[in-house]
Formats: sequence, structure tokens, C-alpha cells
Amino acid sequence: MTIQNVIIDTQQRIESVLQSFLAESSISDSKLKEAMRYSLLLGGKRVRPFLVYSTGEILGANPKDLDASAAAIESIHTYSLIHDDLPAMDDDELRRGKPTCHKQYDEATAILAGDALQSFAFEILTGHSFQGTNISNQLALVSLVASSASQMCAGQSIDLENTNNANVSIEHLENMHKLKTGALIKASVLAGAICANATSAQIQALGQYADAIGLAFQVWDDILDITSDTETLGKPQGSDEQSNKSTYPALLGLDQAKIKAQQLIDEANLALTKIDADTSTLSQLAQYIIERDH
Repeated sequence: MTIQNVIIDTQQRIESVLQSFLAESSISDSKLKEAMRYSLLLGGKRVRPFLVYSTGEILGANPKDLDASAAAIESIHTYSLIHDDLPAMDDDELRRGKPTCHKQYDEATAILAGDALQSFAFEILTGHSFQGTNISNQLALVSLVASSASQMCAGQSIDLENTNNANVSIEHLENMHKLKTGALIKASVLAGAICANATSAQIQALGQYADAIGLAFQVWDDILDITSDTETLGKPQGSDEQSNKSTYPALLGLDQAKIKAQQLIDEANLALTKIDADTSTLSQLAQYIIERDH
């Protein structure tokens, strides 16, 4: 089965899981729940759920435990996208080819939908009866997701602070993206590992893999903002340049940014060699990250 087929299967699985959890949620206001559902089920690559499932499956995790972890992380991711799109942040009108939440509804509803999705993630994690791991690991999952969400916010704050700053160093840019994009990607990998009761050595190697692909994901996003188009991206092409954001192509040049992305994928694959399991799916996903067109 090709990586594209595996990704499609994951997309279908997580869509069903998210709908199920949302139907059972405690959200009582119909408009708020509709806005949450709109953004949560808007589609997308679902890379984070893919990482939860793939990591957990190669190490023997319980499928239902992976469902809960993947749904929680995707809820955090969706909340961040809703807030990132707001006028006070990136001020975007399109997300995945459709109106952003604040355009489909209004700014106040979008803010509340994002807030509710964040708490919804922890409602999922604390309400699920984990079958394949213990209460200590369940608490570790909650802590992991909470910490990654905080880091993600810190990264976005740094990003906003450095807009229109032409003197950002490559080291500063990498640190920002390890927080803004990489933290939740790393949490996705480690969540699957925790559900599978992974060893400390496996956790360390998977953390190295996740750090590399998380940064590669952002480098490639910066590249696509230049080389792709609005229809393919599902959001305005060239928005980074228009907003005068610091990006890898801006600092390194387009060709060197592409080389940087491949080097990171090589690092990710090297980390996978330290794991005594079939990690081919994770390796294929790493390569897909720098071959995708959106």
C-alpha cells in the first residue's frame, strides 16, 4: 500500500472518530458546536493523527487508545488554526480552500470555538478508559498534550513578535518553529509511543525523528508558500511574503531551503534505525512531507 493510500485511510478513520467524540461532547450550545464541527471536519492532511496511529501500531498499542490520543491532538491543532486565522493574528480568509471559521461565522464565535476545542481535547483524554496502558501513562499523555499546546502558543507569539524583523537568525527561526509547528508533531509521535508502553530508548529515538520531521514540515511549508498556488494550497499563496514573515527561503534562498529539508529527513530516517521495529511507514511519511504540494 502506498503512503498516499495509508494517509487516506487515516483521514477517513480520524474523521469518523472525531464525529463520534463530538457527538458525545458536553457542548450544549448549537452554534458553538456547529462552528467546532465545521473547523474540525474541514479536512486537511491529518499528519498528526497519522503519526499517532503509525507510531502506536508499530509498537502494538491498543487501537481505541490511539483513537482518543489522535482525536485530542487534532482538536488542539484545529483550535490553533482557528486562532491563527483571526484578524489579530495571520488574518486569513481561506483554510483548506474554504472560508476560515471567523469568515464562516464571526470573530467571537471563532474565538470561542477554538477555546472549546482546546478543552475538548482534554475532555477526550481524561474521559477515555485506556485499555492498553496504565493510569501513569494516561497522565503522561495529558501532560504531553498540555505542554505541546503551550509551546505552540509560545512559538506563535515569537512569530508575531518577529514579523517585519529582517534580522532574525536561522537559529532563532528554528527555535520558533520547533515550538510553533514541531511541538505538536512531536507530541503526536510520542503519544503513539506512550500508548504502546514504549521503552525510554524508543522514546528517545522517536523524539529525534519527530524533531527532524517537525522542522522539515515547516521548511517545506515555507517553500510551498513560494512555489505553489492558492488553489492547491487551500489558502492564500505568498501570504508569508506579504506579511513580511521570516522564512527559510528568505534567509537561506529557495535552493538551500530545499537542501535543508532533505537533510532533516535524512536525520529522521537515521533516528528510525535505532528502533527494533518496522518503521517503514514513518520513513515514507517523512519523505512525503517534502514531496507534498500543499
